Amino acid sequence: MSDTTTPLKQAAETVVQSAPAMAASPPHAVSVSLTYAWRALLKIKHMPEQLFDVVVTPIMFTVMFTYLFGGALAGSTDAYLQFLLPGILVQTIVFTSVYTGFTLNTDISKGVFDRFRSLPVWSPGPIAGAMLADVFRFTASGLIVFIIGTLMGYRPEGGFIAVIPALMLLNGFALGFGWIFTALALSVRTPSTVMTLAWLVLMPLTFASNIYVDPATMPGWLQAVVSVNPVSLLVTAIRDIMAGTPDLRAVLLALLAPGLIAAVFGPITMWLYRKER
Repeated sequence: MSDTTTPLKQAAETVVQSAPAMAASPPHAVSVSLTYAWRALLKIKHMPEQLFDVVVTPIMFTVMFTYLFGGALAGSTDAYLQFLLPGILVQTIVFTSVYTGFTLNTDISKGVFDRFRSLPVWSPGPIAGAMLADVFRFTASGLIVFIIGTLMGYRPEGGFIAVIPALMLLNGFALGFGWIFTALALSVRTPSTVMTLAWLVLMPLTFASNIYVDPATMPGWLQAVVSVNPVSLLVTAIRDIMAGTPDLRAVLLALLAPGLIAAVFGPITMWLYRKER
């Protein structure tokens, strides 16, 4: 009996001794980010009301603005819808980017984020995962707006294939722009504060833009503001793409602001993330 158990005991000890070496190898950064992204998507499954702003709000804005103001602003709802829909796509994606910061702050306020920071995994994983999950939100929001617009009569002059590069540009803009709200989420105490401060930034950006009307009807000083508004630059690039006349210069101008925002607020976000609260 003892002759049989001794080799087994030695084998078990070998496994135990090798366990620390196996545990010392941390998960890959991509694997960590995908795991946290999946967690963020599972939160939608268990709290489907989170989709309200992703689904209902874009539909409401598209239908309301088209049928309430279309005839007065463009002579007909059909003509206004052709002008409005690319702008509503941009507005929807920009509004959705707020939820990056909102969900991060919710985790922080519940102490979940401190638990994440104590895990032996790639440190920026929770933030990277949250932003990856937001790509799903951005894409879903954009597709919903486009489908609703198509049902209402919108037809992109560049064909339906033009939707793909438009969504890619929208995602690139939102991922850069969202760093503002991740930094904000790590700076304030409550999710409601994140939302309040975010709307103070988003409302002037979206309404003082070329989303709803042609800036040519605005006062000169306001035209100057609108012309440098990052939202206006993105709307112009998206309208060109959907019209089948993509302009590389317009695309680069649209990505300039989110690129600068990511360069400034990315390091600030990571510093705040590692800072002891």
